[in-house]
Order: sequence, then C-alpha cells, then structure tokens
Amino acid sequence: MSFEITILGSGAALPTLKRNPSAQYINCNERHILIDCGEGTQNQIRRFGIKIQKIKHILISHLHGDHYFGLIGLLSTMSLLGRTDSLTIYAPSELEEIIKIQLKASGYNYDFKMNFTPLNSKEIDVIYEDKLIVIWTIPLNHRIKTTGFLIKEKKKDLSINGELFKASKLSLTAIPFFRKGKDFIDEKGKKHKFKEYTLKSSKSKSYAYFSDTSPLNFLSDFIQECDALYHEATFTEQHIDRAAKTLHSTAKQAALFAKLSNVKKLYLGHISSRYENTKQHEIEAKSVFDNTEIVEDGMKISL
Repeated sequence: MSFEITILGSGAALPTLKRNPSAQYINCNERHILIDCGEGTQNQIRRFGIKIQKIKHILISHLHGDHYFGLIGLLSTMSLLGRTDSLTIYAPSELEEIIKIQLKASGYNYDFKMNFTPLNSKEIDVIYEDKLIVIWTIPLNHRIKTTGFLIKEKKKDLSINGELFKASKLSLTAIPFFRKGKDFIDEKGKKHKFKEYTLKSSKSKSYAYFSDTSPLNFLSDFIQECDALYHEATFTEQHIDRAAKTLHSTAKQAALFAKLSNVKKLYLGHISSRYENTKQHEIEAKSVFDNTEIVEDGMKISL
C-alpha cells in the first residue's frame, strides 16, 4: 500500500514559468484524489505521468480561480477520452451551478456521472470514509468560505507470520481473526493467540492540506503528530501586513503552526509570484521549525 503526494501546482494567484497554481494528486492506498485544480492542471497531470482516468475524487478548497479554473478543462478531457466511471467532486455548493452553466452554454454533456458533495466550511466534518481511509474537511479563515483537508489511513490490520502459520496447520479461517488482533478457537475448542502468529502492523499515515488561510493555531490539536502538513506560505515577514489584509499566511506563521501541531514535516507552497526565489521563506520557516521544505512543481512526497 502506498501514500504518495505529487505536487502539480505550487504557486499562488498568478501562474509563472516555474509554478502552476494550486493542485495536488494523492494516491492513498489506491484511492486516487485530486486536491484543487488551478489553471493548467491537466497538462501537469500528463507532464508528471499520472493517469487521468484513475482520479475518482476531486476536492476543491474554495472558489478563488487559482484553485479551480482548471477543472472544466480537466472534466472535458476526461469525457473526450471516453470516461464512463463516475466522479465525485467535493466543493463549495456554488461549484455545481458553475459547471452546469458552462455545460449548458457549450451545449455539451459528459458521458460520465458527476456526484457533487457540498463542503461544510463551518465545522470539522468527514466527507469520505471506507475500510482503509477517511477524509476530513477543516474550516479555514480566508476571504471566502474555504476548507482544508486531512487524509488519514485507518488503523492497519496485523500481518500474518506466514512461516509460523503454515507450520501450525491451522485452518485459513483463522487468518481474519488474527489480522484483526483476535484469538481463534479451532474445531476442537483450543484457543490460539493471535500474538503468536502475527507481526506488528505498520503505522497509519496522515496528510493535512491547508490552502489559503490566515493563521489558525487553535486547529493544531486536530492534526497533532500528522506525518506531513502542507501549508500555504504566500508571503515572507516583509509582507506580513499584506498577509493579514488578504487573510493569507507567512512562512514563519505556517512554521509556528507546524510546531504547535508536532507534525513530522512541514511543506510550504502557494508562493506569491512577487518572489524570485524561496530562500527567505525557507530561512524564516526553519528559524521556527527546522524540518521544513518548500515544494516545487513535480515534487513527490512519500509518507
């Protein structure tokens, strides 16, 4: 099982030659998820070798253009490539109407079903859950209703020690019990302890995505000890007044939040095009939280 993030876009409002607007692709245990879809995302998907039709879930944090202007083009491409599998879009409720208007104006209909799930931007909420993962929304503080996301693996089953199990000559019906950490009673009434036949399960991983927002330190409890946090860092401290006015964060503010949250690693993105490089972002963030990295388009993060 894998948990990998591909950065498709790491820039802010204005695309540059080095940074596309916000978009990330997540493969979590073969759950294929796109977070945000800025202009040009479908080209980035092709550029970095992602199979476009594998995407089953699209999460849109908010309706500023640099987070969703690439969506209608992506949907059109999916249709032109013959998609028939359904797609679920989790987004502010207004997005469904926006897409319907564009389809009506163009006189075009897609051959696959789109399911729309409106996001709750006022409280923490579960929007998706299956036997392996769960996805939460997290209310953020921006100029319009905005949500972040937390993707978590559920507690993993124990692994079977194949050599010991084979030697025991137990029925295969014991395996589901052992994997769930339960003892097994055979047909003769003998109890077999799961600890004798299992190996320690690998730790479940988690990834938090904080798109456009002013600092929200009170949310640190919810993502405590997260394996990786992506947090916007549109500005450096030089422009902290601009950050406050536009309800964005500086690199240092993001690092303070990461420190409070005890995350294992901090990734910074949504970099304003006003900066020629990210050296100052890195200096300011690492002065607070050393395990920080500035993301670049095409970067792969493996948890």
